[in-house]
Amino acid sequence: MRIGMIGLGRMGANMVRRLQQGGHQCFAYDRSAEAVHTVKGYGANGAGSLKELVQALPTPRALWIMVPAAIVDSVLSDLKPLLSAGDVLIDGGNSNYRDDIRRSEELKKAGIHYLDIGTSGGVLGFEQGYCLMIGGEAGAVALVEPVLATLSPGGRQPDTVGEKGSAASQAAAELGYLHCGPSGAGHFVKMVHNGIEYGLMAAYAEGLNILAHADAGRAAATADAETAPLSDPRFYQYELNLAAITEVWRHGSIIASRLLDLTAAALAKDGRLSKFEGHVADSGEGRWTVEAAIEVGVPAHVLSSALYDRFQSRGRDEFANKLLSAMRLGFGGHIER
Repeated sequence: MRIGMIGLGRMGANMVRRLQQGGHQCFAYDRSAEAVHTVKGYGANGAGSLKELVQALPTPRALWIMVPAAIVDSVLSDLKPLLSAGDVLIDGGNSNYRDDIRRSEELKKAGIHYLDIGTSGGVLGFEQGYCLMIGGEAGAVALVEPVLATLSPGGRQPDTVGEKGSAASQAAAELGYLHCGPSGAGHFVKMVHNGIEYGLMAAYAEGLNILAHADAGRAAATADAETAPLSDPRFYQYELNLAAITEVWRHGSIIASRLLDLTAAALAKDGRLSKFEGHVADSGEGRWTVEAAIEVGVPAHVLSSALYDRFQSRGRDEFANKLLSAMRLGFGGHIER
């Protein structure tokens, strides 16, 4: 089918490439002329403006927006006057699901369908496919299901195709895409997916940090009142090869995962990770997951801790630590080392 793609960053461009290879015809637009030129090399039709993109598509049109959450409303504002009733707009970024509900209601008044599709797969999605979590009306999902099927890891529609609600079936889920529910449901599921991702990443990082310091007993012991001594240095004499350890975990281990694959690759390239400073960003989904847990009264200890760790990595604990030092100096005369 023909589909318009707006936003040709790392994921958007690769999605165009996968769709083109899957037999679809993409019409692509980005503010960067260079990005448009790149996807034209994949066989896509480039557009110099949103108006040109919309005019090139047959009705009912399908347009997939792949831009940062902060500018989705701006793009929708520019697109809305150009569209017709029956057209389908897709937000495949990481928008807040509450914004999806609002946008869907606003666009519905003009007869325009809106789908929120949480898209996971990152830069590996072109080759391995994208996990797609979909929210919106079933009729709109059915209109674009051929595109969803091609983008998914399965690369095809389920055997239940043609049946009402096939995108909501277990068969579709097994191929890598799922109609999760009404507007907002797709990004709600993707939000929690990313919250879990935070927790998994933190678990790998903490465990490997313990292994990285398993040689603590080999260092000269500090003997002063400010440092708790290592109780028995002979138990911490290991100089471990973390690149090899993460590699062996990838083969048959119960904690094997794509995140572990990426970790092993990074350590194999540079075991000291010298190009990184440990400043870990968060794009919002982890925060929204914790907020949702609080609002519905569900404990989320691990996910909350992983989010706070990211704040800490950016130096947001510096003043708190200064206060701790000030209090220790006040009650015990302890001087910072």
